[in-house]
Amino acid sequence: MTRFDTVIRGGTVATAADVFRADIGILDGRIAAIAERLGDAERSIDATGRLVLPGGIDAHVHIDQVQAPGLASAGARMADGFLSGTRSAAFGGTTCTLSFAVQHRGASLRAAVEDYHRRAEGNAFLDYSFHLVLADPRAEVLGQELPALVARGHRSLKVYMTYEAMRLSDTQILDVLEVAREQRAVVLVHAENHEIIGWLADRLERRGQTAPRFHATSRPLPVEREATHRALTLGEIAGVPLVIVHVSGAEPLEEIRRARARGVTVIAETCPQYLTLTEQDLDQPDMLGAKVMCSPPPRDTASQAACWRGIEDGTFELFNSDHAPYRFDGEGKLRAGPSAPFRKVSNGVPGLATRLPILFSEGVVTGRISLPRFVALTAANNAAVYGLDRKGRIAIGADADIAIWDPERRVTITNDLLHHDVDYTPWEGMSVTGWPERVLSRGEMIVEHGELRAKPGRGRFIEQSVSSAFGPRSWT
Repeated sequence: MTRFDTVIRGGTVATAADVFRADIGILDGRIAAIAERLGDAERSIDATGRLVLPGGIDAHVHIDQVQAPGLASAGARMADGFLSGTRSAAFGGTTCTLSFAVQHRGASLRAAVEDYHRRAEGNAFLDYSFHLVLADPRAEVLGQELPALVARGHRSLKVYMTYEAMRLSDTQILDVLEVAREQRAVVLVHAENHEIIGWLADRLERRGQTAPRFHATSRPLPVEREATHRALTLGEIAGVPLVIVHVSGAEPLEEIRRARARGVTVIAETCPQYLTLTEQDLDQPDMLGAKVMCSPPPRDTASQAACWRGIEDGTFELFNSDHAPYRFDGEGKLRAGPSAPFRKVSNGVPGLATRLPILFSEGVVTGRISLPRFVALTAANNAAVYGLDRKGRIAIGADADIAIWDPERRVTITNDLLHHDVDYTPWEGMSVTGWPERVLSRGEMIVEHGELRAKPGRGRFIEQSVSSAFGPRSWT
């Protein structure tokens, strides 16, 4: 009879398809058995009255990116590297992250990826993978560097339609999509119309309307709608699956639905900020609105409702944080000064540790979504779309990445609970129901009852296989 390293006993197990009572046996870092009653183990964990879920996968995380002007960061320094970023993720029930290796114009994509590997190695508490950001798709990048990197397990790419130092023309995007199709790599798109944003922002500045609340005025929903439509058209022409990231309202969602009706393969992602924040949160005194500046911006309650409908009806397959960790100080959000115009404030909000508790509380506890749908949105679908074959599942042979939740624990979110290196959270004071109390990565206890149990550097780079988006739909 097998003696397991660990058995999680008596919990309610949830997958993307089912909910059931079972013990889980772990051996050599993987799930080795799922049964009603398992035998001996070196360690037993009593999960009676608890939910046993796959560890979350956060597939939209910005950490330890190089500073540069003309980016979303506006040249600011990111507070979180792989050490603090993956630590914070673990406290929030996430066990795998996908962040961005960013090529800058004139630079080598291969060198950017090698540098990012160096930043991660020896620091990460959790397993990780990378998306590749292409800002300069020169012939040698597309013809040599990108195919070689795909062969090494980097099978997801990102392109931007805005930000001066990042945006690609439609022709350049088509060039990237062509190579992605040939190499069977999935492409993420930041869809906002750069020219419209610039035109609106110029006029706001001339009128002296530069406070953080005007960030939302410069990026209304039609900016996102038009770019989403254009991105989907480019994807349709090139014949490659697209992920439209951080969708914020009804208009881009309708573009996605129409594209799917035409047979286009498109995956949609949204984030906690579009369910819980509004543009009113940008309108605060003393530049405090800068804390919730992100792109696309938080919108109105109608847009929140539209995003919830998209989660409930299956239009959204992915729910990620878009974690962008800038401190509210002179190296972060206020790098251009304590009263900087909105165009010079770094875009993004921190959210690695709060992503899962917010969706659990606002989605599962309220009855908006089922527990399997929660697992699909936060773990299983990310694993399928991004080719993480042993992640996001409670199944025999999968990595034992598991979060054990107290579904009734009420928590008031405060920044000191989140274990990142950012000095604020947009959700300070928000009350949530449900919180992860134990988190395991490959069978090793990482977080237990609010205490960190692991050492940095144990996290491994995970090579991606071909995305499920290239085959029959296998996610929910």
